[in-house]
Amino acid sequence: MVKPSYKIIWDRKALDHFKDILTYLEKQSKQAPKIVKDAIISRLDVIKTNPLISEQDKLKDSPNKDFRAFVVFSYRVTYQIKTDVKEIRVLRVRHTSREPLGY
Repeated sequence: MVKPSYKIIWDRKALDHFKDILTYLEKQSKQAPKIVKDAIISRLDVIKTNPLISEQDKLKDSPNKDFRAFVVFSYRVTYQIKTDVKEIRVLRVRHTSREPLGY
């Protein structure tokens, strides 16, 4: 049986932060932006068919199983599962060394 696939939707701020991260990395190395981008997109591709694979987001002010997060190369990606419409909404991309923000 094929698992249902969720659609990935990027929050505007998350996408802007992701682009800023890639631009910053480009100044450090030619390969780094592609490596980080490919790793995050690859993980999101896995999440499309298995949205509960990542741990619950422990930085969420009020715990909720629909908010999940994963870390790739020191970048923490937070997403929300919207089961009713089969969407994964990417909410935040941040370097893990930055001060965590609750929400």
